[in-house]
Amino acid sequence: MFMEERHQEISDIIKTNGKITISEIVDKYGISEESARRDLRMLEGKGICQRTHGGAIVPRQVGVRPPANRDFENMTVYDNYREISRVAVNMIKENDTVYLTSGSFGHIMISLLPREFHFTVAVNSVDAAKELRDFENIDVYIAGGKMRQSGSLVDSLANEFVSRLHFDVCFITGSGLTADFGLSNGTDETAAFQRTVIGNSRKRCLLMPGTKIGVNSFIKVCDVDSFDTIITDWDCAEEQITAMEDKGIKIIVVEESK
Repeated sequence: MFMEERHQEISDIIKTNGKITISEIVDKYGISEESARRDLRMLEGKGICQRTHGGAIVPRQVGVRPPANRDFENMTVYDNYREISRVAVNMIKENDTVYLTSGSFGHIMISLLPREFHFTVAVNSVDAAKELRDFENIDVYIAGGKMRQSGSLVDSLANEFVSRLHFDVCFITGSGLTADFGLSNGTDETAAFQRTVIGNSRKRCLLMPGTKIGVNSFIKVCDVDSFDTIITDWDCAEEQITAMEDKGIKIIVVEESK
């Protein structure tokens, strides 16, 4: 098979499945791992894919946003999100004051939060606040303001609320992350709210699935070195991770569960 034919087949697999791994390429075409990586570098240069820690994925659009109405109770919990959340909750210590992101990661983290010691949590999600009612060991604060259909609150009133708080640790997520552009998100309200939380936090932790690393979303939130720790997964873009580590940021790459 000519290299061009192999590249076309790899492109078709990525478009159909959304991803491909180095091991799949090696097994399918009987080539070396280095040759497989070279193929993906060439395809990435043509804009066909985005390379990751173990292969490649379909490039994400800049303007991608989560659904407006989120059904967290029936949400599919993917392995990478669960493993990132599991590492994140272990950063919470007794008597900490914690900002917990709304959305998928916040929902998953709540199910894993410690119950054996006391701490305080601030949220900007009515769904998260409802779930936290079951925790007798947690004091809960809810940011006020206009509620979105998703149940989150990020308007100027919510921003004013969190501007009056200080956090021992915050857990933030977003739509995209690159070493050059930093963390980005889909709306200016969300970006402004997150800047306030980050600025008022002693420890700043970013939770990012690997598919969102190497992607720039619409509006910049902050530089990547605004964070002390980034927790991601096995699909992260290797070159981006190296560039972020060069900026002195601690990167934790969770392993795929067997």
